[in-house]
Amino acid sequence: MADNKKQPKQGQINIELDEQVAQGTYSNLAIINHSVSEFVIDFVNIMPGTPKSKVKSRIILTPQHAKRLVKALSENVKRFENAHGAIKDYEQPQVPINFGPTGQA
Repeated sequence: MADNKKQPKQGQINIELDEQVAQGTYSNLAIINHSVSEFVIDFVNIMPGTPKSKVKSRIILTPQHAKRLVKALSENVKRFENAHGAIKDYEQPQVPINFGPTGQA
């Protein structure tokens, strides 16, 4: 009798997304730091009139993965713009250079 369970094909990865993570976290600011061995991206949600904000999520990547992320994001922005038109880049207020943590290894 054949096993009816779907097994991932060789080379495929089975990725699960739990309900809380699937809700997502809104961010309108990313602070990026790096060391020789890693890139650290802190995602922040800054609200007008609020003097203090907290990092909502931190992602730590190897330099190789950071480069792959930049490439994948660039390709997806191009596809989006081909389907929906150019994304307008509105003027954003400057965030002070000393805002947020500094990267360390």
